[in-house]
Amino acid sequence: MSPEKMFIPTPHSPLLSPKPYSPNPPSSPPLLPPTILIPFLRSPPRMSLRFICKAAASVSGSGAEYPVGQSAEQLAGESHAKPKMRRKVAGADQEELLEPEALADPDSCFYEFNGVKIHHKVCHHGAKEEEADAGKIGLPLILLHGFGASVFSWDRVMKPLARVVGSKVLAFDRPAFGLTSRLSYFGQSGIGGGDATPLNPYSMAFSVLATLSFIDLLGAQKAILMGHSAGCLVAVNTYFEAPERVAALILVAPAIVAPFLMRKENQVDKGEKRKDENSNLDSRENPFVRIWSAFCQLCMNLVGLALKMVKRMRDMVKTLYARALSAVLRSTFAVMLIRMIIDKFGIVAIRNAWFDANQVNDHVLQGYTKPLRAKGWETALLEYTLAMILDSGSKPPISKRLSEILCPVLIVTGDTDRLVPSWNAERLSRAIPNSTFEVIKNCGHLPHEEKVDEFLSVVERFLQRVFGVRNEELFEAAA
Repeated sequence: MSPEKMFIPTPHSPLLSPKPYSPNPPSSPPLLPPTILIPFLRSPPRMSLRFICKAAASVSGSGAEYPVGQSAEQLAGESHAKPKMRRKVAGADQEELLEPEALADPDSCFYEFNGVKIHHKVCHHGAKEEEADAGKIGLPLILLHGFGASVFSWDRVMKPLARVVGSKVLAFDRPAFGLTSRLSYFGQSGIGGGDATPLNPYSMAFSVLATLSFIDLLGAQKAILMGHSAGCLVAVNTYFEAPERVAALILVAPAIVAPFLMRKENQVDKGEKRKDENSNLDSRENPFVRIWSAFCQLCMNLVGLALKMVKRMRDMVKTLYARALSAVLRSTFAVMLIRMIIDKFGIVAIRNAWFDANQVNDHVLQGYTKPLRAKGWETALLEYTLAMILDSGSKPPISKRLSEILCPVLIVTGDTDRLVPSWNAERLSRAIPNSTFEVIKNCGHLPHEEKVDEFLSVVERFLQRVFGVRNEELFEAAA
């Protein structure tokens, strides 16, 4: 190599100058100083994104790669950030739940009973006093909604029914449904009763007493009770509690299990009498029969004692079962589960209740899902489920007492009811003496919503026959 091409460093050469020098072309990015590369070479996995970005910024001399006022760490966080989704259940917003009173309609009313603010609506018949006297009925009508429903389900028929009965029509939301206040109940047994335990607002006993209280609120001695689906249970239990306060029962798609077999009491009584006569003759003629009877009696006493012990054990197991069930249904897991169930099957259940699902518009869906915006709706629904399960185990089935109903009864059902089959309603009419059974064609579980005109016509005919209501055009408001 020639001396001209040799490179001899001098004190003023670029290698010894404090000014950074790079033999690379100007287009290439600047190299990192050794003081920055040393820790990088020692432990590269431990280098943080923040350290590398600061080093690059210090070397480049400007922050042109990033917006002013923002670091690389902030930009990295923004790139992975997702828009916050509002939590909903069956289309109802769950982020901002409100008090039930804040969701009330202009015509809503609240009546406090045993510490519970019960949401209800009252519709007046609007006729003049002379016309009301000519109708000769004047009995108020109380409407009892089904499971998962509310006062909204009676919205289309309240005013026409008020004109039919010539009196007031009242519909109220049972606890755990609609806009009635939600209260927490943590009784030991889970059901109301006694002086030591307060009345459970979600029990059947509370709904029955509330119904009788509304009859008093209307200032009437008697009232006609109309129940739909599970509301029929409240209507029938109210009759058994105070039959003198119920003028008639109208059961729409009743969710009451009808008995399968109707025993013939006369034949049973005759057979028992014959057995008694034969046993008396045998005991008089044969002395060994008396010894055998005494032995059998002793065995029966021992069996009775054993049954008493089993009953005590059963009561103990029942108490433990009630406590375990209460703990499960009042847990956080149960709250999450009920939200998932309502969110997945709530809208589907509403559509399946109709014969023609095309009639289920946004107005109907909003009316049924509006109570899901009230505070504590899920815990109240769990409390209602708990009370319903424990109530069913503590009382005899209502199907065994249907023959005791003596007031006029109308049973209305749809021929294509998918939730409560029409054949169950037909068997129910056979179990209740002197009841009237009506079937509405091309109708599902909600005759009073899906077939308004036909439903009102059936109710009118029944009231005409029982109370002598005059025949006139009473359904103009349903159009």
